[in-house]
Parts: sequence; structure tokens; C-alpha cells
Amino acid sequence: MSTADREIWFLTGSQGLYGEETLQQVADQSREVADTLAAHPDLTIRIVWKPVLTSSDAIRRTILEANADDTCIGLIGWMHTFSPAKMWINGLDALRKPFLHLHTQAHREIPWSTIDMDFMNLNQAAHGDREFGYIQTRLGVARKTVVGHVSNADVGRRVGVWVRAAAGASEMRSLKLARFGDNMRDVAVTEGDKVEAQLRFGVSVNTYGVNDLVEVVDAVDETVIDKLVSEYQDLYDVAAELRVGGSRHDSLRYGARVEAGMRQFLEEGGFGAFTTNFEDLGGLRQLPGLAVQRLMADGYGFGGEGDWKTSVLVRTTKAMAAGRPGGTSFMEDYTYHLEPGNEKSLGAHMLEVCPTISTTKPTIEVHPLGIGGREDPVRMRFIADQGEGIVVGLSDLGDRFRLTANDITLVEPDEPLPQLPVACAVWQAHPSLATAAEAWIMAGGPHHTVLSTAVGIEEFDDLAEILSTELLHINADTTPKNFLRELRWNQAYHRLAAGL
Repeated sequence: MSTADREIWFLTGSQGLYGEETLQQVADQSREVADTLAAHPDLTIRIVWKPVLTSSDAIRRTILEANADDTCIGLIGWMHTFSPAKMWINGLDALRKPFLHLHTQAHREIPWSTIDMDFMNLNQAAHGDREFGYIQTRLGVARKTVVGHVSNADVGRRVGVWVRAAAGASEMRSLKLARFGDNMRDVAVTEGDKVEAQLRFGVSVNTYGVNDLVEVVDAVDETVIDKLVSEYQDLYDVAAELRVGGSRHDSLRYGARVEAGMRQFLEEGGFGAFTTNFEDLGGLRQLPGLAVQRLMADGYGFGGEGDWKTSVLVRTTKAMAAGRPGGTSFMEDYTYHLEPGNEKSLGAHMLEVCPTISTTKPTIEVHPLGIGGREDPVRMRFIADQGEGIVVGLSDLGDRFRLTANDITLVEPDEPLPQLPVACAVWQAHPSLATAAEAWIMAGGPHHTVLSTAVGIEEFDDLAEILSTELLHINADTTPKNFLRELRWNQAYHRLAAGL
């Protein structure tokens, strides 16, 4: 998930009447502001300063250039002096990239003993940004507004959150997803409008016959498999029966064959996400487990049973989380612990949980699956780390997409799980399991989710604004009655906002 080829453009507004000397001061100070912002540890994407904008033509050309530049994933705007907002109408009307309005100024404190009208004329952001805010509201520009001096740590943190959301939106807009087979039969929530998803998010979702993948898997060279098997034995605790010379070593080799074939298929097709389905395996001997887990750990999106929407969300979340501590995984609420006062969810899937959510060394094991009618598949086994996290789901409501999020605290299982043959996570939902589950079900949230300990609700808030997509947040303050009101308000708002 490299960010080396991505940029955020820093735009500064002013006007020509101040003269060249003042405009040079504006340029020098705006460079300092951009450089200070770029040095904040939360900003992992390069900030590119652009020359000060003083005319409608320059503004429009710069924004059109940003729209056309694939490396530019967003714009930050600041009015250093006073930039009459009518100059910004044509440019903002053409804007197609995420936008952040930084309401700041070059100086942190007023120089009380020396301040004069020259200083006042140079430093007018206090009202220049208000003029700029008006025209953004008048035009309906979707943006985030951050207020404060750039040396303030929270200003940098909030801008960093938005930058991560912009990176996620950029990833969505260029994402190609391969569905290996169709979705699980008779399941509703994994269906969805792929055309609308491409219009709204930019993601291209297409299906490939499983045997298209099988051809690539079957052609993998044995030396590639040897190399992967050696890598497994170096990185993980491989069960004795799967190691070289073990009674089931062939199962591990086939798991490696599937990984190599999948990786080749995805790389050659330029895909960043994929799905599988245990009901549609064609000539595959195993349901891919280990392969999926390792591909997710490398940043690929994944959804089980053909769930392309969750696969898109996994990839998007991993793009937002690039370089951050913690992990992100495909997840599913599997079963509950309903002891009064100690309610918990146990999350897992058949095989496909990403090892980035754990810092322990996974084991690689082979066990019967019970469904799918294939050989026993190999998989990593581990338990997710303790800590704060979030689970998020994406559902298609017919007239719009909805993101539903729930704050969670990951905890240790009450007892060991020696008989559970899959990777898992245990968590307590906020404000409680009962309220969180009731709200989730009222929202029509999906049963497949993305679990992340690397990003939180702020990134998803900003992502939802960038994508003009509904987001419902279940948190410590949620009550069923208020949540139902929010659902009804949102229904009215989004239908009105969509227009005729």
C-alpha cells in the first residue's frame, strides 16, 4: 500500500491589488504553513505547495489540472489574505477531488506591541476564510473544515485523518475487483448494484469463472511452490503434519499453489480486491484459506461468498490505514457470549481472517471444513490483539449505499479455544451488545464486516463525506430510540439530496 506516488495539493488564495511585495510575503508564509503541515507525523502523503492564486482563470486551471492528475488525491485550500470568492466559483464548480478548507493564519499570537495596518492587511485569513466558506456553502461543495494554527498537534491530526480518507476514496475510484464465481445462493445482502457502485465509488466489479483461476493455479511452477513453503516455515508455526516430510505436506503445497496462482492472476489483471465462494470452486481442490489470508495481509481486499461490497471496503480501509499501527480484516459476527454483564461477540469466518489484526505468530494448520465438498483446507490460526477497534459494513438499500459502523473493544477470550480451528477475534460492542446489535439490525447492516484497529470513525466520517454516502455510527451514546430517529431523518435527507 505505497503512498509514494500520491500527493495533496496546497492552494493559497489572495488577490492582485496587494502588490508584488505583499504577494511575495504571502507566498513565503504559505510555503511555511504547507511545510509545517507536511512535517506532522500523521501526514504520510506528500504535500505539494502551489503558487498563490490571485485570479479566476488561475484558480480554474489549477483545479482542472488537479482533476486530471491521478497522483493528486485531494486539495487543501487556505485564504491567506482576502480572496474575493466570486473568483473561486468556476474552479470550485469544476472540482472533482476531495477538498479540505484549512482555516489558519501564518502567525500564532497577535504581536500586540507592534501590530499595525500593514500587518493587518497581510494577515486577513480571519475574514478571508469566511468569505471562502460562504462560497463553498453557496455552491454545495463537500469539504472538511479544520480550524487552528498549523503548529497545533490536533490540527495536524485532523488533517491527517482527512488525508487517509482521501487516500481511501482515491483507491476506490481506481479499484478493479475480480469475483471468482458468483455469490452464495439465496443470500440477499451480498447482492448489490455494481453499476451504481461504479458511478458512486468508481470501483469496477467483474466476474471470472473459477476455472479461469484454476488454469493459472495448475500451471504454477514447482520451484515457486518450494519457495513459498520455505517462507511459510520461516514465518509461521507450521503444524508438523504439514511440514516437509509430514503426512499432509501435500495440503500445504497445494495451499501455496493456490496463493501463487491467485497472486499472479490478480497482479496480471491489475486487481486490488477479489471474492471467492465455497459453493463455486470449480477445479480447486481446497477453498482458498491461507492464500486469502496472506493476500489480505499484503493489502488486497477480500469478501467471502462473493461479497464484493465488503471486499471493496476491506481494500479501501487498508488504503486508509497504510503505514498505521494495527490491522484490518474481513470479519463476521459468528456467535455471541450472552452471560449477563459480560456479553461479547466472537468474530471469525470459515478461514479468511487477516493476520494483521494480531501480533502473535500464527500457526498454519489443516482441518476439515464441513461445507464446500473439497479437501481439508490449510489456514492460519490466531486470536486478534486486545484494544480499541471498529467494525464497518457496506449495504445496498436500493436507492443508496449505507455505511454502518460500531465502536468495539477487542478482548481476550474468557477461556482458551483449543477446538476452534480458525482465526478469530473477541470483542465487546459499544454501548452494549444488545443495543449495538439492535441498532445494526435496524440499519440493515450486513453480516460481513471490516474490522480495523488501524483507523477509526473519523476516517470513515470523512470518507462518507467525500463519497456523499450515508454513515451511521453506533457508539457509547447510542440508544435504540434516538437511532431510529436518525434512520428516519437520514431517509428523508438522502432522498431529498438525491433530487429527481
